[in-house]
Amino acid sequence: MNRRMVSLYIIDTVILISIYGLLAISSLYGVSSIAVNGEFTLLKMAVLYVCIMVMRLLFKVYSNVWRYANTSTYLRLVFADLIAGTLYIAMGRVISVVSLGAAYSIILVFTILLITLMSRLIYQYLYSKSAQRSDAGLTGVEDGIHKINIAIVGAGNVGASLADELIRNPLAHYIPYCFIDKDSQKAGKQINGIKVYYEDDGITDVIKSMPIQEIVIALPDATSEDKTKLYNLYKATGCKVKLYDYPLGENENNSTKRGVREFQIEDLLFRDSVSVKGALAGTYYTDKVVMVTGGGGSIGSELCRQIAKRQPKKLVIMDIYENNAYDIQQELINRYGDKLKLEVYIASVRDFKRLEEIFKKTTPHIVFHAAAHKHVPLMENSACEAIKNNVLGTYNVANLSEQYNVEKFLLISTDKAVNPTNVMGASKRICEMVIQCRQDSKTDFTAVRFGNVLGSNGSVIPLFKRQIESGGPITLTDKRIIRYFMTIPEAVGLVMETCAMAKNGELFVLDMGKPVKILDLAENMIQLSGLKPYEDIDIVEIGLRPGEKLYEELLMKSEELDKTSNEMIFIERDKPLSRDEVDRKLAILLQAVEEEGYDVIVQAIRDTVPTYHTPEEINQRAGESREMALAFNEVAVATE
Repeated sequence: MNRRMVSLYIIDTVILISIYGLLAISSLYGVSSIAVNGEFTLLKMAVLYVCIMVMRLLFKVYSNVWRYANTSTYLRLVFADLIAGTLYIAMGRVISVVSLGAAYSIILVFTILLITLMSRLIYQYLYSKSAQRSDAGLTGVEDGIHKINIAIVGAGNVGASLADELIRNPLAHYIPYCFIDKDSQKAGKQINGIKVYYEDDGITDVIKSMPIQEIVIALPDATSEDKTKLYNLYKATGCKVKLYDYPLGENENNSTKRGVREFQIEDLLFRDSVSVKGALAGTYYTDKVVMVTGGGGSIGSELCRQIAKRQPKKLVIMDIYENNAYDIQQELINRYGDKLKLEVYIASVRDFKRLEEIFKKTTPHIVFHAAAHKHVPLMENSACEAIKNNVLGTYNVANLSEQYNVEKFLLISTDKAVNPTNVMGASKRICEMVIQCRQDSKTDFTAVRFGNVLGSNGSVIPLFKRQIESGGPITLTDKRIIRYFMTIPEAVGLVMETCAMAKNGELFVLDMGKPVKILDLAENMIQLSGLKPYEDIDIVEIGLRPGEKLYEELLMKSEELDKTSNEMIFIERDKPLSRDEVDRKLAILLQAVEEEGYDVIVQAIRDTVPTYHTPEEINQRAGESREMALAFNEVAVATE
């Protein structure tokens, strides 16, 4: 036993001895009915004491930290003592010398239990009070800890749990000052001694009159739109606004716990985080060799993380950029050690001979092909490289997957492949053709389209963060521009689910939710930095980049999609070309690559991708598109 357990054991022993002493004293004056009847002896009390202590030890009552005790902890004590009393009564029926009688035994056990419970409750109460400041209206430094008064928005189970946790933890930086809730029945009442205020139009003025430094939103069911409204409402108080929630990309199904964290731009994007159940993908990757090309990139590295959780037989990471490959390798080694069999190769998907060496050595069951050039403006200036890496690289990996009897091959595609207006998008559309034409293969080939992923390398959010940190301005190519967004863990979770359900030649589409205006994104990021748009940080237009269009095509056109068992995953009704047709298209592209030159490549794309258009052609009819109407009919994000 440790010191704390010994202390509790001594306290409970003192309680029992005290009860015995009171009964012994009362017997001298004939007060106790037990003593009057001659049924009370030291032996009987000792036997009862042993029964109670043995049961409490068996139920691990003394293993609990009572300062943090909850309902289950108290129930454990109750059950232990009730069973001890039952055991004592049963012993008395067999050995009469130790019997107090059933009625007296029950009264005595309940008296002991009641006093023990009261001692624990008093201790817990006093401890919680000692963890709070004597004057909750002041903040300062206690034991080297700076204390901050907070208002908790949401007086439900989650909010109450947060307050309780903070009250009991003397090392917590936060002091719960009040609750705020829209439930009028809670208004004016108290939870854990903390008053609840009603959220109405005057709540911001009420908060301003209080010594509150931060406001924490503790509403687990709040949508992104709800969070945005609450953020803008409480930001007007001048207090810092935070969330009590899981880390981004995590939920109640993960091992992580809720915590107080800063608002992120992902919380304010008018789309709710997708919870990927992963019913199919749960065991699909177990004991299989899984290869990820481009495994060091944003999507590729997250694929590696999620695959590693599913106990693969071996994870093979391939990337041309050694620094990224090294980073994900070290991350996985630190997390899993020898539990994960991991092989990392530096290789280009253009190099067929090198790829063949890797396939021969690893013999993968599943291949995720994430290696690609993806930056639109850069690929407009390096059109030949886009064709070589994206198209010919995919062709190489697909051919080797067939040659080495890979079970499934999944291509990571993009919404930019839909009616492409740039070389990168067109190259990905051709990659889809390369995959779809292999319906006669023993390998199941499939492709998945989705839009922008938040926080990926080269995405707009890291760019905006750097511009804000440098004092601005934020540069937009066009203030009308819209895009679809999804977090990297969400996208990858759906990709893995897709791979598990995929059949040969299918082209899958992920539901990306509603499009987001990039202008709203910029304004919100400035606000999250504690600054004001157009005052502290300006937002300026610099013109569309080469190959860029105002909007990406709406992926979720129900008349062109088939449903799957997952409500977030759909199948595109797209008639595949034959292998011969695809080979003829590839021959045209190869010839263009040999001749080089942007105009030659674009002409080859026009000859091979019927849906290719110039950005100007698409942007001219942007005002008539469903995508733009959907984005601009949404309630605009308020600015300060």
